[in-house]
Amino acid sequence: MPMSQRRQELIKTILEDKGFTADEDAILTALLREPVAQDSDLLHEGASTLGQRAADGLAQFAGSWRFIFIFFALLASWVVLNTLVMPEPYDSYPFILLNLMLSCLAAIQAPVIMMSQNRQEQKDRLRAKNDYLVNLKAEIIIEAIHEKLDMIVDNQESIVARLSALEGEVAAACTKTQEGSRP
Repeated sequence: MPMSQRRQELIKTILEDKGFTADEDAILTALLREPVAQDSDLLHEGASTLGQRAADGLAQFAGSWRFIFIFFALLASWVVLNTLVMPEPYDSYPFILLNLMLSCLAAIQAPVIMMSQNRQEQKDRLRAKNDYLVNLKAEIIIEAIHEKLDMIVDNQESIVARLSALEGEVAAACTKTQEGSRP
């Protein structure tokens, strides 16, 4: 199977999920002439809702050292206030209220972080698909360049062969002329 036909079959197979109904030449032309590289971050960010952006912000904050330091400071303050500072603590030693608040925080924070991770996974899928199309286009163009280089090399070899034949004919003709001009 020639390279161009193999390339067209490859493109047809890969791009079937994009809804192309045109023939292989149109698909090849569309892929090679139109830019396929897209900024998947911009595409994905434009479609995000307020809740999704809030989930991303919370996940970014909850996964930072700043959050860890603030959280540790609040826990330490809670313990110090309820054991040493307050004469009648509102949450004494087993810290049942603190435990309840931490459980509620974890129950709310975990799904929000998972929503953010799901959005990140969608971004990664878009980025991977974009990278795949860009790589496919580059591979097709490189294959076409290799075909053209092979044709150029074949043409050069035929030109060299014809020049060698002409040089041989010219040398034979010169030798014949020289032999004919000798007395």
